[in-house]
Parts: sequence; C-alpha cells; structure tokens
Amino acid sequence: MEVSIEFGLLVLGFFMLGKGADWFVEGAASIASRFGIPQLIIGLTIVAMGTSAPEASVSLAAALSGNADITIGNVVGSNILNIWIILGASALFTALKVAPTTIKTDIPLVIGITGLLFFMGLDGSIGLLDGCVLAAIFLAYLYHLYRITQAADEPAEQGEAGPGFPLGQALLWTVAGLALIIAGSEVTVDAATEIAKYAGLSERFIGLTIVALGTSLPELFTSLAAARKGNADIAIGNIVGSNIFNILFVVGVSALITPVAFSTAFYFDMWIALAAAIMLLVFVLPTKALERWGGALMLVSYAGYLWYIL
Repeated sequence: MEVSIEFGLLVLGFFMLGKGADWFVEGAASIASRFGIPQLIIGLTIVAMGTSAPEASVSLAAALSGNADITIGNVVGSNILNIWIILGASALFTALKVAPTTIKTDIPLVIGITGLLFFMGLDGSIGLLDGCVLAAIFLAYLYHLYRITQAADEPAEQGEAGPGFPLGQALLWTVAGLALIIAGSEVTVDAATEIAKYAGLSERFIGLTIVALGTSLPELFTSLAAARKGNADIAIGNIVGSNIFNILFVVGVSALITPVAFSTAFYFDMWIALAAAIMLLVFVLPTKALERWGGALMLVSYAGYLWYIL
C-alpha cells in the first residue's frame, strides 16, 4: 500500500513540475520582453538560480548533516544529467540556437570550473579556502553578466517572449511557477527515493541518479517548456547557468559552512561531467546550435553512463 501511495505522489510531483514550468517560462520571458533584457541573461540568472533551488537546498542540508555523498553526488549527477538528458531531450523538439557569448564564455566556464572542482577534491575534501575561491568566481561571474546587460545595445524584441503579460501578472506567474516547481521537486524526490529504497538500490546510485534527477526536474520541465515555446536562449541559458550555479554557489556555500568530503568513488563521475560539458561545446561550435542529432547522441551517452553505474 505504501509503495502505491509513493507512486501516486510521484505522478502528482510530475504534474506540479509541468504546470509550474509553463508558468515560470511564460512569466520570465515576459519580464525579459518588458524590460528589454536579453532572454539569455534571464535564463542564466533568474531561471537558472530558481530551478537550481532544489539542488541548493538538498546539498546544503546534506553538508550540514555530514552526508558528503549526497552533496557531491547531487551536484555532479545533476550537472551530467542537465547536459545529456535535459539539453538532449530539448534538442529533440527543435534545434537549440546558442548565443555567441554562451559559446565563448559560459560553456568554457562550465568546463573550467568542473575541472577546478575535480582538482580541489583530489585531497579528499572541499574546504574553506576552496569554498572562498568558488564563491569569489561566482561573484565575478555575476558581475560579468551585469556588464553584459549594461552593454547590450539592442533590447529584446517585443513579442519574442510569448504573450507579453502585464508586469504584475508576469511577476505573479514567475513566482507562482517557481513555487510550484520547487514544491513538485520535493514531492517527486521524496517519492522516488522511497521507491528506490524499497527496490533495494544503493545509496550511491540513489544520489547520482534518483536525487540528481529529482532535483534536476525543474530544469528539465523548464527547458522543455522553453524549447517547445521557441525560447531557445532560456532553454540553453537555464542549463548552462544551472551547472555554473551548482558548482560555484551550491558547493561553494556548502564548503563555507563545513568541509565537504570528496570520495574517490566520484572521480569517474567527475570525468563524465567534464566529458559532457566538452561534448556540448564540440557539438555547438560548427553550427552555433545544438542539433537534433547532437541531442540524440547525448541521450545515448547518458544511457551508457547509467548502464555502467548500475
């Protein structure tokens, strides 16, 4: 009986995530249009940080409780899943055009900070100094985004963000959508974790897949909704921004609170996270877009990774 209830909650969580993502994308895109803010900036900041709230809450709680496998596994697993599953699935709907600044700056930054996190973890933990470095890079990145916004000569074209709600309604939809996304993520993660435990899956597997997938569901539903509505910049910016946020803010702040142990068991997963980010850069360089074939290869790559860790 308890398992059937958990399955019911899982379905409810998916519904909440889907509806919340629709509201959130519509609201955020309308705000971008109203203020002349490029949709890429909205995707890299408001949408990325909002949809990364589950990773932040789960990882910070894990750090405080001393459960390093959840903190590192959740971030690394989410970043792999964000690229290979979410961008892969989004690209199947339509080719995702990638802004030049994303190719020149943001994706290389994801590659660089992923390698930096790996290097920091080689001594067995992410300590206070490491946390300070990650937090400093995060603040510098936010300043970089601010400079891009200030330097933008061309405001976002009216109408490109969808229906163009009045500002009050756009803000309401954005906040309500984010709240529903976060609530749906919590319901889904709790239900999926209980089902996984009932099935006898290992804690490492749960951390790298079930919890990572659950906390990445906001990114998944938001990016799929953005791709379906033609807001490719939000879809790409959401994922790239979320991966940056996960490493620099989530791990950085966790390390500022308490040292985060880094198990050697995650070395392989860090290599996979690096490979996923490099694959994304290689796929988008020729045509400045993530084509459907690239998305399909990403999905196949994740299937192989999942098979291996099983």
